[in-house]
Amino acid sequence: MTASSEPNPQQSALWNGPSGRAWVEMQDALDRMFQPMEELLVETLPEGEGRRVLDVGCGTGSTTIAIARRLGPEGRGTGIDISAPMIAVARDRAARASVGADFLCADAQAHPFARAGFDWIVSRFGVMFFADPIRAFANLRRAASPDAGLRFIAWRSAEENPFMTAAERAAAPLLPELPVRRADAADQFAFADRGRVLTILLESGWADVEIRPIDVTCTLPEAELERYLGWLGPVGRVLQDAGEATRQRIVEAIRGVFDPYVHGAEVRHGAACWMVAARARF
Repeated sequence: MTASSEPNPQQSALWNGPSGRAWVEMQDALDRMFQPMEELLVETLPEGEGRRVLDVGCGTGSTTIAIARRLGPEGRGTGIDISAPMIAVARDRAARASVGADFLCADAQAHPFARAGFDWIVSRFGVMFFADPIRAFANLRRAASPDAGLRFIAWRSAEENPFMTAAERAAAPLLPELPVRRADAADQFAFADRGRVLTILLESGWADVEIRPIDVTCTLPEAELERYLGWLGPVGRVLQDAGEATRQRIVEAIRGVFDPYVHGAEVRHGAACWMVAARARF
């Protein structure tokens, strides 16, 4: 696929550039932070039975590998992500883990999946970034076998997730080039509106839709907090292109905002999310 024909060039540039680099750099810490969501998704899948599961927006592969372990040798976990750097890490991790997982570097919105190729489609924070979410979920439905299950976790609103936006709020007076979040952006909080999520799924052909709020406690080693601030989110993207002195100055200036989340050697914060379920009824 050439750059001119990509359905989502902005997200491709982001995840093959600064955001992809950040997630590769912070892979271990992010896997630990989001492990509770991974466990919630994986435990919904039946063990064994030769199931085929697609993990959308698989990133560096943690959830796909966990799925492959649950499915056993008769099953197959497939991860898809638009980020080449993250897929490279995922493939290496799967090879070292010796599990039945494979990975596609492609945009799930337009990838020509084999029809009815998957019994389950899951995602941990990987479906909020499509340029055309109705087209994307219709494409995923075509990839689903009859009665296949859809399960994904997405963020609720920014207001309900203050930890996730604290850095940019604190850094805004210090970084005039910091981008302002837009309400209609295909970003982390694009699925905040429950009604919008329901409409997307129904209009793309999914049935039996259930959307319920979940609140999960996530943790991060306190020793990793400054690296997290320097790499992740809008602040991290700006700081990747800044000099080391600027990076250190900004991180030190905003570090105190996170004191309420620090409990000894651990950072703890709540994650306000949606757990979404649906079925591919034909």
